[in-house]
This record gives sequence, C-alpha cells and structure tokens, in this order.
Amino acid sequence: MAKKGSRGGLATLSVSEIQAELRRRQSGAKSLLRRRERLVEKIKGLDARLAEMGVRGAAGVDALSGRKRPKNDMNLVEALAKVLKSKTMSVTDAAAAVLESGYKTSAENFRTMVNQALIKRTDTFKKVARGKYTAA
Repeated sequence: MAKKGSRGGLATLSVSEIQAELRRRQSGAKSLLRRRERLVEKIKGLDARLAEMGVRGAAGVDALSGRKRPKNDMNLVEALAKVLKSKTMSVTDAAAAVLESGYKTSAENFRTMVNQALIKRTDTFKKVARGKYTAA
C-alpha cells in the first residue's frame, strides 16, 4: 500500500497516461537507436583505418552488435573429429589444424578448450599416447 504523497506506480495512472508514457519511451528508444547506428558507422570507419595500418580494432563492430563469438559451420568437437580422422596429433597440433581448417574463435585459451574437448569426449577421441589423440 502506497503512502500518501509517494509515487503509487501503475495502479495510480490512467490507461491514457500509461499509453502516453509508452509512446514517450518508444520515441526515446528510436532516437537512441539512430544515434547508435551513426556511432557504429563511425567505429567501422575507424576500424577500417586501423586495419590499413595493420592494427586490429580494440572493440570491433561485432562487439557492438552484441555478438561475442564467431559463427562456425560446425562445433569444436566436430571440427576436431574432422582434422583427427585417420591421424594422431598433439593438442597443440590439433588446435592449429582446426584453426587452419577455417574454424574461428576469439578465445584466448583455445588450446585449453581443445585439450578439454579431447579429454572429455572419450566417445569421439582416443588417447594414443601422452598428449597424443586421434578420432575414435
């Protein structure tokens, strides 16, 4: 129960007042989206200039779009199984082969992720020797 003189919330507003507030907020959101789009275009331009200089952009437009991970056609386990088929490799070599096959990652600890996938997926990978794996 609201105290006298305090804001009572939605229960104290009429339907027309709520609709007016929604219109005001939607208008503000549209304005912010337009402003954001202009800023993203500026950042793309700056990233292009940095790329010409051989420097990778700090945030990149992908970070602004909300996408944090690159999109791949297959997951890491599938990519590892493909490169390890009929081959035996170390964790480091397997990680490098997956990257060379076109797998994209932004992980700073990609080798560790590969190692964990090889260890955990005993149905897919077989340990041949210390640090050496093949597809099962």
